[in-house]
Order: sequence, then C-alpha cells, then structure tokens
Amino acid sequence: MKHKINLLFASLMMLFLCARADEGMWLPYSINGQNLADMQRLGCKLTAEQIFSFNQPSLKDAIVQFGGGCTGELISAEGLLLTNHHCGLSYVQSHASVEHDYLQDGFWARSKGEELPNEGLSVSFLNYIEDVTTAVLDGVTDNMSEQDRATAIKKNCSKLVKEYKEGKSGVEVEIVPFYHGNQYILFVYDVYKDVRLVACPPWGIGKFGADTDNWTWPRHKGDFCIFRVYTAPDGSPAEYSKDNVPMKSKHFLPISLKGVQPNDYTMILGYPGSTDRYSASGSVKNVIELEGPAIVDCRTTKLEQYRKHMDADPAVFIQYASKQASVSNYWKYYIGQVKQLQRNKVLDKRLEQEKAFREWAAQDKERKAKYNGIFDEMDNYWNHQAKYTKALTYLREAGWRGGEAVAFAVKFRRINSFIDGGAQQKDINALAKSLKASVPDFFKDYNKDLDRDVTIALLNLFYKDVNPDQQPATIKKVGDKNGGNFTAFVNNAFAKSIFVDANKLNTWLDNPKSLDKDPIFALMQEIVDMYIELGEAAEAVNCNRANRLYMEGLMEMQQDRNFYPDANFTMRLTYGSVQDCKPSDGVTYNYYTTLDGVMEKYVPGNWEFDVPKDLIKLWENHDYGRYANEAGELVVNFITTNDITGGNSGSPVIDANGNLIGLAFDGNWEAMSGDISFENKVQRTICMDMRYLLFIIDKMANAQNLMEEIKIVE
Repeated sequence: MKHKINLLFASLMMLFLCARADEGMWLPYSINGQNLADMQRLGCKLTAEQIFSFNQPSLKDAIVQFGGGCTGELISAEGLLLTNHHCGLSYVQSHASVEHDYLQDGFWARSKGEELPNEGLSVSFLNYIEDVTTAVLDGVTDNMSEQDRATAIKKNCSKLVKEYKEGKSGVEVEIVPFYHGNQYILFVYDVYKDVRLVACPPWGIGKFGADTDNWTWPRHKGDFCIFRVYTAPDGSPAEYSKDNVPMKSKHFLPISLKGVQPNDYTMILGYPGSTDRYSASGSVKNVIELEGPAIVDCRTTKLEQYRKHMDADPAVFIQYASKQASVSNYWKYYIGQVKQLQRNKVLDKRLEQEKAFREWAAQDKERKAKYNGIFDEMDNYWNHQAKYTKALTYLREAGWRGGEAVAFAVKFRRINSFIDGGAQQKDINALAKSLKASVPDFFKDYNKDLDRDVTIALLNLFYKDVNPDQQPATIKKVGDKNGGNFTAFVNNAFAKSIFVDANKLNTWLDNPKSLDKDPIFALMQEIVDMYIELGEAAEAVNCNRANRLYMEGLMEMQQDRNFYPDANFTMRLTYGSVQDCKPSDGVTYNYYTTLDGVMEKYVPGNWEFDVPKDLIKLWENHDYGRYANEAGELVVNFITTNDITGGNSGSPVIDANGNLIGLAFDGNWEAMSGDISFENKVQRTICMDMRYLLFIIDKMANAQNLMEEIKIVE
C-alpha cells in the first residue's frame, strides 16, 4: 500500500508542473521545473530558491500566520508587520474607548515606546516541512476499519510530533492530512507571542463599505493594520516583556511604487484556510439546502439586534464593532456561496463527474472492484447527515455560540462537574482562580441589554425552525407554553443568572457552589448536551474511506487536471496576473478603483460610508504626491486572477521582482462558490494598492517614523 501511495504522489508532482496559472494553491516548496517556467513566462523574475528556501533567506521568511486565522508579512528590517484591518480589528478594539476611539479615529504610534501589546496575539513563521506519509501510515492496512485506521494514524502522528518538539521551545509542530488522507505533511513553526499594535487607519478607511461592499467588486477600502514582532534580546521567541526588542527580520518585502497594469504578474503567499474542491455531490447539496441557509438565518437574526443597539449608542458600537464584523463576514459569505453554487450549477457538475467516474471504473476489472460501493457509502452518509445538519447548525449558531452569556457559561462546565462530583476543594479553588481571570475581559465588551435581545431573538428562531424532537427540553417546554415567545423566560433568566453580572460572578467564584439552578447555565447545559448527543449520532456514519478512494481515483482518471491540494491553513503560493472582470453579459469591471470612487460613495455620518475629514481635504486638493498613477489618480484597490480563500486575508501581493504591490483582502461576489468550485472566468482576488497604504501613512497620518523604516522601491 505504501509503495502505491509513493508512486501516486510521484506522478502527482508531474501533474502539478503542468497546471494552469490562475487556479491552484500550491505548496511552495514544490515550485520548480515546468511550474516555475509557467510563472516566469507570466513575468516572474525570481528563482525557486528566492521564493522558498530553508538554506537562505527567501520570500517565505517574510510570511506569517497571523492570530490563528489570517496572514501577515514583514515590511521592515525591524519586524514591522502588515496585515488586514479586519484581521487586526479585535486587537485595536481591545485598546479603544469612548475617550480614545481608535476604531473611528485610527491609531498611530509615533515611536516604538507607544506601540501597544496585545494579549493572546501570536504570529508563526514556517521553519521546516517534511512529507511523513510513510511514517504516519506505518502499520495501516487496506482491510482495517476506519476507527482502527484513525487510531493508528493518531498514534503515529503523536509520536512524530513529540520527536520533533523535544528539546525545542517556542516551536509548534503539526501533521496535516492532504487529499482526504492519502498524504501527510509535517510542519514546524517558530511562534512569537509579543506582537504590538503600531498603526491602524480610521474606520472610514479601514472599514469603508463595511457589510454593503463586503465580498463585492468594485471596492474602495484601505484594509490594513500594522503591528511589530518583538523577540527576547537574543532573538528567540518570547512572551511579552518590556525588555524584548524588535525582531531582526530574516527577510522583509520592499514596497514598490510602480503600480499595476493589465497582465502584470502577481504572486501571493499566505495561509488559505479551507477549500473543498474535490468533494462529492452530497456535500454540495448539503451546503445549498441545509447548512448555508441555516447559518444565514441565525446570523441575520443576530445581526439585526447588534445593529439596533450599536446604532443607538457609540459606546456599544466600540464594544461590538469586532464582534459584528466577525458575525457579518460569513453571514454574507454563505448568502453568496449558496447563490453562486446554484448560478454556476456546481451540483450538476459534480453529478456529471460522478457519472463519468462510474463509467471509467466499470471499464477495468480491478478498478471496478476497488471503487465498488463508494457512492453508496457517500449517499448513505449524506442522507444520514441530512437528519442532523440543521439542528446541529442551530444548536451552534443560535445556541451555545448564540447569546454571549450562554457562550461564556460554557467555560464553567468543568468547574461545575468538579463541584457536583465532589472534587477536592483545592482543585475547585484552582479552577475558580483561573476562571476569575477571564471575567474582566468578558465584561469589558459586554452589553447586557444587547445580549438579552439577541438571546430572545435566537431562541424564538430556534423553536420555530428546529424539529421538536431535536430541541433541548427547556426550549421546547417554554416555546410550547408561550407560543414560541421567549421574552419572559430570557428576562427572568437574565435577572437571576450570575453570568450577566460581573459582581455576582466574582462573588460566586470566591465561594463556588453548584450552578445547576442558574437559568443561563442550565439552558447552556441542555444545549451543549443536545449538541453532543446529535453530533455523536451524526458521526455514527462516515464516508472517510469512500472520500479517500474517490480522491485517489479522480487523480488516476483525470490525469490532465490540476490536482493541487485543498486549502488547509498551510502555506500556499498562487500566481496569476492583473486583469479586469466580465462577470456577466454586458458587464465589465475595470481592474482598479480610485479615491474618486471613495468620494462617490461617501455618505456623511453613515457608519459604512463616512470618510475622515483629513482624507476629504487631500482629495479636494488632489494632493496625492508621488502616490498618484500616470493619469493623476490615486489607486485604492485592484483585482487579480490569483486563487485565494479565507485565511489569505492579509496576504502579500508580490510583483515579478519580489516587491510588495498589494494586500489581498477579499474575493468577488460572482465567484462565491470558489471554495467548492473554482470559477476561472470570473474568480478574482481583491487587493489594496500599496501606494494607497503609503499615501495614508505619509500624507494623511504623517507617520514619518514608519516612512523612514519602510524600504520603498521607486
């Protein structure tokens, strides 16, 4: 079996080298040969070693995983780090107040001494990669059950991770499956935990367009935030300390003032989160009919309550700006994904592919035996999942991650089990002490009235939409009694619970007793228990074997197809070019937007489309300096054909010479099905032009300390 897998992936590497330039999220260490030649024909002037190397400084040394869900890049010799505004927003918000409204007004550290530390923020640099498929699959056989296979793989992975971590500090090691478990690769990261906020533009730049413009083109957004990585004095990773020093960057990206033109080469390195481009039809159908609509309904309900309270009170706006943005981002994503999956007929395409696969497998006796029954397994799995998907989604989105007090109560499940189980008092007290440290952070950005209205609305929705036999007992009982109206129930719960009042909660933590009668805790327990129960029922059936075999078979059947790995939050490289977009008949979008377009959208006092006065003045005076293009315009955003997804937010857009020309921050509405099916004709990456970044830093913020630090290529 191991011999077959090695042969399979040797042949796959040859396929990688013949793939198209725009589609594909490549493992950068495999960029060579014909693949590199294709990049160079598009205009790339770099060698494979200059892009990715463990032997010399290369582009990969400037790229980081940022905060667990985004990408960032170093732009100076002293660890200055650039990422998206929406990636850094929660950290900016944590420092903001009504007196110092860094969200609305922006923040600019005029010296390193003014840079702000951020608890819980870390960045990771890729240090080492190794294909460990043979070691991970040691002892794994074809006739194993899926449970035994998973157990053997987990044991082998744990052993490998332990070996690679032994004797190393500040290091994270993970083994990641590729191609539905046909390949395993080990990644080693250096993790830095002292990352300080340096600069953030005002809301009317970094968040311009907000929900209305999100996932659409044309865009007019200065989506950036600047941080700095600090190290121990010896250069090693370290927790925050006043004695730490700015990182000495192994490599950083110079910023080009050249700008972009149609057909210019573009390359993006980053950490795309998740795609599912080789899934079967059942998965697509599940997203269209069940998961997507359920998420949209829950988040629509939540956002309505957020907006009502945020619009009424500036203090609440500051508290909930990051939370609202987080909920809203994938609310609109799922709206677009479902719509474009249908528009692009992705389900029909998958069904056609499966039909072709059946016909291909039937043409050969060995293939027929090997792949026999895999579609029956898949159909059985997805039919089974259909019984649980909506309820599980609601239990998550409207239940234990719905109202904040309910979500916060989840943290207390363990201490309550200790209390009810008669654990020693010293163990209970130790847990109480650790929980007490989380109380100030929770209540700093908590509004009881908002959370009460959110909880009422979500429980009303839950009762109305979820099958009665999949509802927690209290939700069903209260809903039946009150005609689906949870107002009185939630009002009573909020009046009595310790989870909506910091003083009550701290008093309880000083002398913890059973929480079973706390109404918020009791509701949370029922929701989580139901979620676990239904989750276990859903997981009783799986199609892991079928997915693995289908992936292997597709690779064998479609030998001319670009089988790059699905995204899984490991470093990837994509390459393409600057292009306009023609998403539908009679519609053509230019490849760039300008500050003139910002002012066309400007609506004074509007939370989405207001603009800082300083920016308006610069526009009125046409004071763009050296950052204007040849036509005298200030370019704000541009689009490319690069292939990205969530997690690529903050990724650098790099030119043919390795210079930074843009900052990737979004995809376009017409290609929202792209995580499941790449749409070559319309898929675009939306990028912020680096000239706009420099214009804001230099002309608007007058942050000359940063201008002196950044290397600019004229």
